[in-house]
Amino acid sequence: MGIASQDAVKQLSALIGQVDEPSKVTFQNIHQGYPTETLVRFLKARELNISKAQNMLVDCLNWRKQNHIDDILAKPIIPADLYRGIRDSQLIGMPGYTKDGHPVFAIGVGLSTYDKASVNYYVQSHIQLNEYRDRVILPAATKKYGRHVGTCVKVLDMSGLKLSALSQIKLLTIISTIDDLNYPEKTETYYIVNVPYVFSACWKVVKPLLQERTRRKVQVLQGCGRDELLKIMDYASLPHFCKREGSGSSRHSSSGSDDCFSFDHPFHQQLYSYIKQRAPSREFIAPLKQGSFHVDVPEPNPEGIKIAKTIESEMHKLEDCNGLGRSLSGLKI
Repeated sequence: MGIASQDAVKQLSALIGQVDEPSKVTFQNIHQGYPTETLVRFLKARELNISKAQNMLVDCLNWRKQNHIDDILAKPIIPADLYRGIRDSQLIGMPGYTKDGHPVFAIGVGLSTYDKASVNYYVQSHIQLNEYRDRVILPAATKKYGRHVGTCVKVLDMSGLKLSALSQIKLLTIISTIDDLNYPEKTETYYIVNVPYVFSACWKVVKPLLQERTRRKVQVLQGCGRDELLKIMDYASLPHFCKREGSGSSRHSSSGSDDCFSFDHPFHQQLYSYIKQRAPSREFIAPLKQGSFHVDVPEPNPEGIKIAKTIESEMHKLEDCNGLGRSLSGLKI
């Protein structure tokens, strides 16, 4: 960290030291004993602009307080069958760690359908995964490896990506906005695998819109990416869709314990048990009224809106080229 960065951290730290007590408590839940590293993340996200970083962090603290994010790991999605449906349609899991201790998160972008629950449940589940990563997984990795581990790597499986994915852009924009504004700089690298033509066409127009800092984090790998990924992680930590010789993912080809997307995978079983154990006992008194944990979504930044509209436009062009213009006519973000 350069002298300018150190000075910026000191100034931001002094400013954040003036916030109210509830904000200080939620800030502790964010930094988990590493406040300086956390301030650096927010400064990076705002190109070392102290004023913008302060506004971003204060907005994040307010969002956490207003939406009771500190309590979200005590709000299980119940019944378990509903949660299983979410896991089957919002494909994400954690198969292991890189060789230097970063958690590996696998995301089935192309085969996620988001059709088993309301938007609120998917947003709640996503935030719970973020909070579990930041409050449980990363502190445990830090302890195990004897140094601060504050980021993860993500492997994005694009197999199965179709033009119909356009209907999910609104939900994905909500999730990415929450991440951008409240969990900045938590991903070391994005590895993109099993890339179909639809993704290649969209990536070509979206890539120039991304900030240089973000572009550097994205690596598009050949096929299922196995050989490249084995340079940074052991075979056991590879996502199941990267373990085959050829490219292409088969969502249901793995057993529940190997398929890291499955509710039966050890990671999801541990996460769900963790949340249930922390829930007040009254949550489970029958008859239970189902209801999601509503979270206000921050306004997306202009860059995010532009990227979403660019993807929408490019996919409509691809539809027209394929004679599919009618199928998504009138769909807007």
